[in-house]
Amino acid sequence: MLLILLVLGACGTPGPEFAGVAPVRVKLGASVFDIRVAGRRAEAIRLNPRPAMRLASVGVPAVLAIERVSGCRVDRLRGDQAMMRAALDCGAGAPEPRRRETYLECDAFDLDADGGALICYPF
Repeated sequence: MLLILLVLGACGTPGPEFAGVAPVRVKLGASVFDIRVAGRRAEAIRLNPRPAMRLASVGVPAVLAIERVSGCRVDRLRGDQAMMRAALDCGAGAPEPRRRETYLECDAFDLDADGGALICYPF
């Protein structure tokens, strides 16, 4: 029962980039979205229980909802049928794609007073 409550509670939870941004609820036809805008990025979370198997089935209403709330053109839309993220073109072009953070795991070898070797691997 606790697992079901946790899953249902996460359905409308924004990503970390949009935490603290109040959503704007938009209904377009049969689709209902919570839209959050932060700078030149936006997030749409689909709330209605209507089945949608692919992003293509809800992408157009999501783009229209994001453009209505942000006042900007959607340049790129990524995600799935439940949560979509958009890069916005507000006249200055869309923002650069975010680069994934790289974490390194390093090993030190042959350490002595003169130095040593450090080998790092991304993970």
